[in-house]
Amino acid sequence: MVTLNMNGVDCHYGSIKILSNVSLEVKSGCFLGILGPNGSGKTTLLKSISRVLKPHGGSILINKEDIYTLKPRQVAQIMAVVPQHNDVGFNFSAMDVVLMGRNPHLGNFQMENAKDVEIAQNVMKLTNTWCLADRPINELSGGEAQRVIIARALAQQPKILLLDEPMSHLDIINQIELMDLIKNLCTKNGLAVLAVIHDLNMASRYCDMLLLLKDGTVSALGPVEEVMTTENIQNVFGVNSIIRKNPLTNSPYVIPLSPKKPSEEKNYSIHIICGAGTGTLLLKYFHDEGYNVSAGVLNNADSDFETCELLKILSISDPPFSAITNKAYEANLTMIKNANMVILTAVPFGLGNVKNIEAAIDAAKCGISTYVIDETPIEERDFTSGQAAVSLMRQLKEHGAIFVKDLTELLLALKK
Repeated sequence: MVTLNMNGVDCHYGSIKILSNVSLEVKSGCFLGILGPNGSGKTTLLKSISRVLKPHGGSILINKEDIYTLKPRQVAQIMAVVPQHNDVGFNFSAMDVVLMGRNPHLGNFQMENAKDVEIAQNVMKLTNTWCLADRPINELSGGEAQRVIIARALAQQPKILLLDEPMSHLDIINQIELMDLIKNLCTKNGLAVLAVIHDLNMASRYCDMLLLLKDGTVSALGPVEEVMTTENIQNVFGVNSIIRKNPLTNSPYVIPLSPKKPSEEKNYSIHIICGAGTGTLLLKYFHDEGYNVSAGVLNNADSDFETCELLKILSISDPPFSAITNKAYEANLTMIKNANMVILTAVPFGLGNVKNIEAAIDAAKCGISTYVIDETPIEERDFTSGQAAVSLMRQLKEHGAIFVKDLTELLLALKK
């Protein structure tokens, strides 16, 4: 077991303070992702832990021992580092580079033995670099060289692994294989990992804990679900986002939103009847174009409701798992009557939300331009025993609602 502690660490480059009062704790089996904008101090944090940059204040401890009191060989037996830039001065073979990771475990002038070669071979197989063993390191692609350097770090058999942008130069399959490997080493071998990661969703998927740095200070630190929030992302990166649950990994999934384009406010109101995420793109598009946008009726755990909250779009909502109340239905009709256009998305309908179709029918009856996105046939998303499919959708057509296949066709129809 190993525990790494940073206690109130300050780091400077000359007179410029880069890190201020950073404290954290990482134990065996923990995968900590370090995130933040460029210049926030991520690489400096790793440099301070790896003894490249001695802090001006605070302490860094491994199992309660200050790392700056340990000998370099002692630290190298516990900790391995994969830096951001991995220039190898001489054109060694990939195998020779990986064997360099065994140096902390060798005595002075001692050569590698069969056990060291076996360890190097095993980590090269783990990192999918064994096929590169005889090739000169300087003739490898950036991604291949990156995997060799990671294999070298693993050859040290460290208890703590520091990674500075480990996925740089790697294509998507190698990124996933690498992150799977590191996560497996954390879970099964008890490796403690601190990694600087730029991909928010990769960090959410693989990390146990996240550290958000902003201007050299800790903005947020804790379990992934507590740290990866729209508020934290806005505060640290200055980006609006929508957070969803990845249905396969159950981890937060971040959808960053483009900054709102400067546009004149349009004296035109669009009411969107949506739900289950079917309205998010429409809400964002018309909001950014400067229209007065509203939505309803949504349940207040719905992803479209979250989008409305984020974009400050007025919406009508009810509690989750409850049918649309008369109060919400009447409020929805009021919004509709104040709109110039109503759009009904391809939302699944059950007895609880079928009143939303009735509201769209009311809009069409009143002569309000009403569009229905029929991307998924109603028969495939009707859970009302035919009530929505047979009766209400027919009434919408009878009262002049315009049916379109998808968002693209909708926008083309609006331009006409």
